[in-house]
Amino acid sequence: MFWFAITSLLLAGLVGFVLTLLTLPGIWLPVAVALIFQWFVPGLFPWWAIGVAAGLGVLAEVLELAASAAGSTKAGGTKRAAAGAILGTIAGAIVGSMILFFPVGTIVGAVAGAGIGASVLDRSRIGRTWQESANVGAGAAAARGVAIVLKGVFGALMALVLIAGAVAQVV
Repeated sequence: MFWFAITSLLLAGLVGFVLTLLTLPGIWLPVAVALIFQWFVPGLFPWWAIGVAAGLGVLAEVLELAASAAGSTKAGGTKRAAAGAILGTIAGAIVGSMILFFPVGTIVGAVAGAGIGASVLDRSRIGRTWQESANVGAGAAAARGVAIVLKGVFGALMALVLIAGAVAQVV
């Protein structure tokens, strides 16, 4: 059962990593698999490993949510531009998935949506030029791209923590 659990966790980590790169909530897949195995085979995973993995997941979610907003703000945008980046990310991922084939469209749409959303709402600020708003949008888009990759790395790290915990439990 141990090796089946480890293999399942590795597979869940890989699938979760890919889903996360597609801006889907795959980061929680390794934790869900560990909890399922914990339910059927109590003690297979130490609770500290599940807790650390869940904590990493929460941290990754917060970082991802704040990334576009922080990118637009760092480029000189307002709170309105930060909100536009977040809304643009969601809308862009949906529209991008419909226009381009699924994985690429979702990623490109999320990044472009963050930039467009931040630019448009930043432009509504009085006295703002299109160039200044475009710079804010570029900052939001760049931050969104980095956040997508960073969240995928957090997902892989979560799976490794769970595997290390399971191995430590056996040894």
